[in-house]
Amino acid sequence: MSLAVTLSRAQEGVAAPQVMVEVHLSGGLPSTHIVGLPEAAVREARDRVRVAIQSAAFEYPNRKVTVNLAPAELPKDGGRFDLAIALGILAAGHQVPREKLDDCEFLGELALSGQLRPVSGVLPALLRARARGRRVVVPRANADEAALISEVDVRVADTLTDVCSWLRGAQELPQPTSSFTLTSDNASLDLIDVRGQLQARRALEIAAVGGHHLLLMGPPGTGKTMLAERLPGILPPMTESEALETCAVMSVAGQPVDPAQWRRRPFRAPHHTASGAALVGGGSQPRPGEISLAHNGVLFLDEFPEFSRHVLEVLREPMESGHILISRAARQLSFPAQFQLVAAMNPCPCGYAGDTRQRCRCTPDQVLRYRSRISGPLLDRIDLCMEVPIVPLSELSSPRTTQDEDSATIRTRVIRARQHALARAGRPNAEISTRELERDCALGPAERRWFDGALERLGLSARAYHRTLRVARTIADLDNGAAALDRQHLAESLQYRRLSLLSD
Repeated sequence: MSLAVTLSRAQEGVAAPQVMVEVHLSGGLPSTHIVGLPEAAVREARDRVRVAIQSAAFEYPNRKVTVNLAPAELPKDGGRFDLAIALGILAAGHQVPREKLDDCEFLGELALSGQLRPVSGVLPALLRARARGRRVVVPRANADEAALISEVDVRVADTLTDVCSWLRGAQELPQPTSSFTLTSDNASLDLIDVRGQLQARRALEIAAVGGHHLLLMGPPGTGKTMLAERLPGILPPMTESEALETCAVMSVAGQPVDPAQWRRRPFRAPHHTASGAALVGGGSQPRPGEISLAHNGVLFLDEFPEFSRHVLEVLREPMESGHILISRAARQLSFPAQFQLVAAMNPCPCGYAGDTRQRCRCTPDQVLRYRSRISGPLLDRIDLCMEVPIVPLSELSSPRTTQDEDSATIRTRVIRARQHALARAGRPNAEISTRELERDCALGPAERRWFDGALERLGLSARAYHRTLRVARTIADLDNGAAALDRQHLAESLQYRRLSLLSD
């Protein structure tokens, strides 16, 4: 009788719980059994592993092999446990030293030839292994992804034979190297391409400083999409922690992580025919949706009212909480969703309501039905609502002015203003709590009376009241970090709530 234990990591959302691979060899008819709640791909590992071991010129035990994946109540899927199972079988049969397996974790799918194939979810596994101070062996195809994480001993291998030789001390496994050149985290699209639209540019700058959600409404061709696409270029750079979180979501989703651009904020723009599961995530084996893939970045929803109302309503909770909880019969997973929503819409079905050059063909009832596709509770969660008017042709053809600033100039102001919020509360203004709001947005008696009267006339909700104060705090930060909110800050913040009544 012989027993060996190897370590690996499962994939459960953006978490990577540890899995102990226990291999037991005993007498009896030759057979291989895998237990511990394995899915079909894991059960099939017995055939892949047997042939891979034989291809690597090792002997597969002619005994009863029992493989237990602990903890037993955790579902296991995919081919990520192949390498750990193979090494456990070889260690139980005394073909590789067992003591070398104690402080190391193994990830990788085995080909029948013994080659190692890449697996998804490597980044979350490496982050957890780093916290435990363990070494990790991954396929060479995951090397670029593994090179993003510092302070963890990662080794890359091409074949099962290479790993076994390393465990025997016959050769060294290389560490992943950064073979890429890190490009600027700034987006390539520049705001200098947008002519005019000074008010919309101002709203975009406020949104970038405070992390506020933004709605742009205007006729076709006024630059709504251009403005939204250039928001990532004026956002502050991601910290290493934020970048790793974002890359971890992409890794779990099975999407390739470009190492040269891993510090660039994501920009996701799903089509308006996207389903609720595509937007928030789901499936029998839950995967992250667009809101999670936009974590720490921008989610752009063009043709906002054309999305199914049911699809839009699923945004309400993650817009407040910053994460999404997906429940299925077999499991419940949580994915991060700290995204910044930018939505764009026309003022009416034909798009030309209020346009002096084109005649609107829509009836008042059609306009009302079109705007009512966006519910009041959803609009209540959007901090900035901005009209984007048509730019006169004469302005488009005229020379640029000093007001047509590029993204680098605006980004400098955004970073400086964001620093005030980070020094004060440790997070952007859109994320501060109610208690922090009372501390940082205290109003004088005169400003309080004026602000309460304005809120009463507009009929804003308690949520809109708090969000308006957060925007005012952001405007004050842009105003050289003013400590107190004055009437000018409050008035500008209130004007961005006017369109929030469009569904009434």
